[in-house]
Amino acid sequence: MFAYPLDQMVGGIFYEHSHRMIATFVGFLTVILALWLWRREDRLWVRVLGFTALGAVIIQGILGGLAVRFLLPTPISVSHATLAQTFFSLVVALALFTSSWWRSDQLHLRNDTPSPKLFTLALLTTGTVFIQLILGALMRHTQSGLAVPDFPLAYGQVFPSLNSDVMAEYNRLLINNDIRIAADGEITSKQIIIHMVHRIWAVVVSAMIIWTSIRLFKLSSLTKHVSRFAYVLLGVLALQISLGALTVLSVKAVDITTAHVATGALLLATCVTMTLHVAKVFGIRFQPAYSLSTKEATA
Repeated sequence: MFAYPLDQMVGGIFYEHSHRMIATFVGFLTVILALWLWRREDRLWVRVLGFTALGAVIIQGILGGLAVRFLLPTPISVSHATLAQTFFSLVVALALFTSSWWRSDQLHLRNDTPSPKLFTLALLTTGTVFIQLILGALMRHTQSGLAVPDFPLAYGQVFPSLNSDVMAEYNRLLINNDIRIAADGEITSKQIIIHMVHRIWAVVVSAMIIWTSIRLFKLSSLTKHVSRFAYVLLGVLALQISLGALTVLSVKAVDITTAHVATGALLLATCVTMTLHVAKVFGIRFQPAYSLSTKEATA
């Protein structure tokens, strides 16, 4: 793989092989990270998490190879995309767990917590974003991204009709507007449903993020460290919604579609980081990796 001639990396080969090379570099870095944590980290659970990330990136490589060998079957391709988001979240978490803030604040958790339910809300919000990214991967790998070519309505309706006569009209519309060609085959009701579920779940994600952000705003008098995530979450959400709409309206322009996928990963990483901050400050009581005497603790 590393000896592939550079002058032959043209067209789609450039993107495919560059993806493989970067993935290999990521795997190499993850090996270093896991070994470094095992040697220098004093918390066993962090060391284990480092090797969990290593295991995830190895499985990710295997899934990538299987996706190519079996010509991109949907279950493997969606699993590959989902594990990528999981691995990214793991590394983001490790970056936070090894930060000076996380370690230095370990013995100073707040007792004036507004409600332990905030952690549950943050966790649920992160879960809804993760599900949305899975639905997005399913939409991409079932070629359902342009099964509905208009926005915010769907074929001029809130939810498009799916009977056979109307489906035939949809397919004629897509071909006449140069959105699809006959060689692509006809879109199916299943593709439209997958597309619409992704849109509907985006409403759920938006509601959860707005709800969480309102709760975080209320913490500004207690801790700016956590409340500032409200601004970040709302900003990234607004960007993601805009990119999602533009993805459809631009007929999946490569740069806009790529930015939409990348911003989805950024939104997930922000939710993961926010949830861990809430857990640290208001939720889970993390135990120190070592015990201190009363005198040392007081000092």
